[in-house]
Amino acid sequence: MSKIPLSWLQLTREKTRLAVALAGIGFADILMFMQLGFRDALYYSNVRIHNSLQGDIVLINRQSNAVLSMRSFSQRRLYKALDLPAVQSVHPIYLDYTSWKNPVTGRPRSILTFGINPEVNLFNLPGVEENLEKLKLPDVVLFDRSSRVEYGPIADDVKQGKTVTAEVRRRRIKVAGLFTLGASFGADGNLITSDVNFLRIFSNRQRGLIDIGLIKLKPGANLAAVTLDLRNYLPEEINVLTKQEFIDFERNYWASSTAIGFIFTLGTIMGFIVGTVIVYQILYTEVADHLAEYATLKAIGYTQSYLLAVILQEAFLLAVVGYLPGIISALVLYKMARDATLLPVYMSVGRAFMVLILTIIMCFVSGAIAVRKLRSADPADIF
Repeated sequence: MSKIPLSWLQLTREKTRLAVALAGIGFADILMFMQLGFRDALYYSNVRIHNSLQGDIVLINRQSNAVLSMRSFSQRRLYKALDLPAVQSVHPIYLDYTSWKNPVTGRPRSILTFGINPEVNLFNLPGVEENLEKLKLPDVVLFDRSSRVEYGPIADDVKQGKTVTAEVRRRRIKVAGLFTLGASFGADGNLITSDVNFLRIFSNRQRGLIDIGLIKLKPGANLAAVTLDLRNYLPEEINVLTKQEFIDFERNYWASSTAIGFIFTLGTIMGFIVGTVIVYQILYTEVADHLAEYATLKAIGYTQSYLLAVILQEAFLLAVVGYLPGIISALVLYKMARDATLLPVYMSVGRAFMVLILTIIMCFVSGAIAVRKLRSADPADIF
């Protein structure tokens, strides 16, 4: 004979209370999902350009903190890397922020600009390879089709074959093509142009003072060994990083050197605490309202461990059932956030599983605290 599902009967007896509990858990899950989603979008969006680099080793000024605060260094340091037999080629990259004037409204907005040698495609991004030849013309740029709408209807006009011009740093330029990168917390829009055009736009920049040095190794070269050799060979002012280390370098900056990463992590913790308090209140009230019944169960032989198991079963059921509306709502909110911000706010399997585990832990902690009330369920007080 199967046991009576006491925990489920307890939960469903008060429909309103159950609905409130599920709403509370769902709300806590939404908080955790949104904070974790924005945090991961922060990290991912700011390293997309790093991931796209078609090279093995990156050189930057040791005083650089992140893409939004790069310090220049002499490209002679980069070309010294050619002294190593394992190095196949080196490629300087300029980058800087400048003012883009919306060609329709005339409103200025900051935009991130990359300058490269158009003879070689350094970015594994859709739209760059097929438009490199156009960058050899004067005052021509490629525009990121995933930039925010505040820059104007640039992508739509280019797709329609219109001649698109705009003012960048008080210089008239032409948008000759589109590529896809995407907005980030550091930049709402992006441009790619040739190194010559870059220096025309940024007339205050000195030729040869670059921001990133990209190194490609010969096939079969030992990445770790070459990286170590370069660190010993180049001056201390140059930070020599593998591509993955360059990605981690940027992620660590946003995670530990800015308030944004801390705020998102704190928001996740607050969501966990809010959910714990809500579930505790529900379970505590549940135990208090049925204290006489629990005392009766004790009187007829049920142990404290059995009653604890009932409460923890209730907590587990609340966690699983309350999780469902939480993740469904989060998926809807993710879509809204992507449309509004153009940031890569997506659900991942790892995050969905992590929040589920956090929800179960949250409910178990609440149940373990609420079960202390059972100690006062003394059969002697009933009979």
